[in-house]
Amino acid sequence: MKSSVFVETVPLLTNTSDKSRTPMWLKWAYTAFLMVLVPVYWANYGPTNFIYFCDAALFLTLFAVWMDNALLASMAAVGILVPQLFWCVDFGGELLGFHVSGMTSYMFDAHRSLFLRGLSLFHGWLPFLLCYLVFRLGYDRRALKVWTGLACGLCLAAFFLLPPAGATLADPKWPRNVNYVFGLDDAHPQTWMPQGLYLVFWILALFTLAYMPTHLALTKLTAARACRQRS
Repeated sequence: MKSSVFVETVPLLTNTSDKSRTPMWLKWAYTAFLMVLVPVYWANYGPTNFIYFCDAALFLTLFAVWMDNALLASMAAVGILVPQLFWCVDFGGELLGFHVSGMTSYMFDAHRSLFLRGLSLFHGWLPFLLCYLVFRLGYDRRALKVWTGLACGLCLAAFFLLPPAGATLADPKWPRNVNYVFGLDDAHPQTWMPQGLYLVFWILALFTLAYMPTHLALTKLTAARACRQRS
């Protein structure tokens, strides 16, 4: 009777251990960026800003680069590759004068310094860094389950504990509608359906349209690359 072992992580560049490690310069450069971003964001947006998916991914990536941890890098990739692509589309539309969804309107808010808004450009380069890490360290298939659980927790916290879309806050820079649990426009909650039903729909949409496709794509691409390396 033959036994089989299911390998959760698709290993890459396994011929030499050094090749699977994140370069030291990248570890320190990324850490330096977060050492600037975290206190600036905390002072301007408050601690609840770090409940956003993208900010959670920033911290997962920090631990991933220092620990050379494929699971953490894979979780961040599954969680934000598709949403950050949409962020870039929305941002590009705003640059060209087209209102797509309003999710990047804050990038054009004159009440926020250029430096503060410039820090938010990490939405554009973090997906490329995560792809590099996944192809460097390997893709861990457990990422889909673990990230989905984390995302559900973050959505529930944002829905029940944080200000909704359209809320009037003492500081207009403080986050509202975190993770878009009340709709894609921070200025106005969605009106298509009851808010609780929308939350369920939103989580299912994220899983179906963002997390699962990314999981399948990374599984296939990393497995194909690993096969080429072994041949």
